[in-house]
Amino acid sequence: MKIRVAGLFNRSITIELDNNKPYSMDKPCTYYLNGNKVKESDRNVNTIDGLTPDMDYMLKVCGEDFCEEISFHTKKELCCIDVRSIGAKGDGVSNDTAFLQAAIGACPEGGTVHITEGTYLSGPLFLKSNITIWLDEDAVLLGDPDRNHYPVLPGMVKEEYGFSKEISLASWEGNPISTFASLITGIGVSNVDFIGRGIIDGNAAASDWWDNVSKKRGAWRPKTVFLNSCSNIRFQGVTIKNSPSWTVHPYYSDKVSFYDMDITNPDNSPNTDGFDPESCTDVEIIGVRISVGDDCIAIKSGKMYMGINHNKPADNIVIRNCRLEHGHGSVTVGSEVASGVSRINISRCLFVETDRGLRIKTRRGRGERSVIDDVNLSDIRMENVRMPFTVNMFYFCDPDGHTSYVQDQEPRPVDERTPRIGRISVKNITCTGVNASLVCAYGLPERPIEELIFENIDAEFLPEAERKAECPIMMDGFEKMNGRSIYLRNAGKITINNVNIKGAANNALELINVADENIKGLSYA
Repeated sequence: MKIRVAGLFNRSITIELDNNKPYSMDKPCTYYLNGNKVKESDRNVNTIDGLTPDMDYMLKVCGEDFCEEISFHTKKELCCIDVRSIGAKGDGVSNDTAFLQAAIGACPEGGTVHITEGTYLSGPLFLKSNITIWLDEDAVLLGDPDRNHYPVLPGMVKEEYGFSKEISLASWEGNPISTFASLITGIGVSNVDFIGRGIIDGNAAASDWWDNVSKKRGAWRPKTVFLNSCSNIRFQGVTIKNSPSWTVHPYYSDKVSFYDMDITNPDNSPNTDGFDPESCTDVEIIGVRISVGDDCIAIKSGKMYMGINHNKPADNIVIRNCRLEHGHGSVTVGSEVASGVSRINISRCLFVETDRGLRIKTRRGRGERSVIDDVNLSDIRMENVRMPFTVNMFYFCDPDGHTSYVQDQEPRPVDERTPRIGRISVKNITCTGVNASLVCAYGLPERPIEELIFENIDAEFLPEAERKAECPIMMDGFEKMNGRSIYLRNAGKITINNVNIKGAANNALELINVADENIKGLSYA
């Protein structure tokens, strides 16, 4: 067993155990700091906090058959500012927005803003570069329920305002459209750490954010955390809940990391994705627990306008040792992917009671730059995930989603609007409680899915009496399925190696318009 430093901060460290167990181990390990026992945990990712800045430490982790040690030195801290010394009340009634923003603004580079025990009612706060924000245990940052207290960020600032080029300040579902500022907003900032065991509560249920969600009222709903054109941003330990819409939305940002966090929204809350890295590079989501009302993690790169005029692919995204539950998709790619998505690595995660496991969705009209490629899923355990693997190139989103152009199943000309799906690899997966289908993939007839790989998969369907028919993919005219094993239409190559399926309603591999079939091992029971 190896131990790895995932993230080192001024007052804490996040450790990741390198093993082949998804999310947690069979037995807990014991953590010793400078010889003193500090915690026991069976999880692969753990945070040790309560540390002193600029200090040497020795950490030992002992399990059933191993003991490993590492030494580390915490980051320096110039100063620490208690927000109460600035005037924040933390009583849950007084509006503390101005005092919290003043503490952030006054904090010098290398300093820490300390949000101590209490409930701080606040509107949107804007981050500043080169500081740490420490949301202490028993501290709650509570979103102001009055939408009139939320500034509106324009989707695009254009030349008529004196700029020589367009600058996107806000986004809504892949387009540069005005939205309310988020509770935590970062625009063009860098080198920010947000740490602690406290809670960021979007407080959406106390407002009207979840009412009449299909109508734009002044502006579109805020996220809880929005990071626009940022770099070197790290979140560690905090809980984020009750988001008005998407919970954490990194947008056109680089080197953003999230460690050992909890994200929780009610399972019926609308559009409350957990993470939506959009047109971002070098993203880490490590040891995060997510239970939400929409996709747990959704990787995006904008719609056609952004793909043409502000092209930035989503690239090099790592999702590891996470627990993803109660969402529509555990990890989704799309459908707003006009700039493309590549090098996605999802491993050692636990998917629990989501509708779909790996969910890939696109459609005609996303554009020729919309290339989804090098998506890798490995060492995953799925429990009661009804449709573990879906790929859909006929996704019926947007106002034109039901038009013949999008939904026509006959070949269309390949042009500047045609998307592409390259290689998708799925290996070392265990699935229990499968319902509609194990694999359902439907490519475009004019541009088939290029390559699908399924290796070392053990899947067990629900008993027939417990299953129900449902549509694995959202496209017009597609039939419901019940207990179907592998359905693939319009693909270049499929590899199936050591795939074992138990309890399916059909023992037939359904491959339609697939050019190259490489079947090395497929068994049914």
